[in-house]
Parts: sequence; C-alpha cells; structure tokens
Amino acid sequence: MTTEIHWMLLTVLMTALFWLPYILDRIAVRGLIRAVADDRPETGEHHSLWAKRAMRAHANAIENLAIFVPAVLALHALNISTPATQSAAAAYFAARLIHFVVYTGGVPYIRTLAFAAGWVAQVVLIATALGWM
Repeated sequence: MTTEIHWMLLTVLMTALFWLPYILDRIAVRGLIRAVADDRPETGEHHSLWAKRAMRAHANAIENLAIFVPAVLALHALNISTPATQSAAAAYFAARLIHFVVYTGGVPYIRTLAFAAGWVAQVVLIATALGWM
C-alpha cells in the first residue's frame, strides 16, 4: 500500500466518524427515543450550536473527499508516489482534522487556514498526476 492510499483510507475513516459528536449531542438534547425515532428530514434543529457547526464541517469534509479520493486513486493508477505526494496526502489528513475541530469549536481564522492547507494538498496531488510537478 502506498503512503497516499494509506492516508486516503485514514481520511475516509476519519470522515466516516465525524457524525458521532453531533449524534451524541442530538441524543443529549432530544433524548434517546426522540433522537432515533424522529422520521422528519434532518434540518439541524434541536442541536447545540457546536453540533450544528460539526454537521456543516462534516458535510464540507464529505464534499472535499470527492476531490481528494479521485486524485489519490489517479496517482495510484499512474503508479506515481513522490515525497511531495506522500507529504500532501498526510497534510490533507491533518488539515481536515484541524478543520473539523476548529469549525466545530467556532474558531474562524484557523478554520480558513486549515481549509486552505487541504486545498493546497489537493492541488499538489492533482498537479503531480497531470505531470505539472
């Protein structure tokens, strides 16, 4: 397994776990029965403010997987793995973790920097796959 695939899988797993904090908040705010029996579409109502931010951070992480995963898979299909792509994949994981934590905590400036770091990592991966780096 390449380093890039390793970090991609860890990123996918991490993103898959981002729902846990706000579901626990939903149970705390609504109660267990109302939290699991509610058949209405989720609108973000009846959550703590931090949990609403966690929901948005989770959605943002999922949206960005649509860019990160194909980029890593393209590198893998092209049999490309360089120190830059390895570092970019690891940096993407760290940036997305930081983004989730600070977005949930309501820290605006660091959130933007973390998002930008993840974006730069994606650009490195794609530019390398295209032979531009």
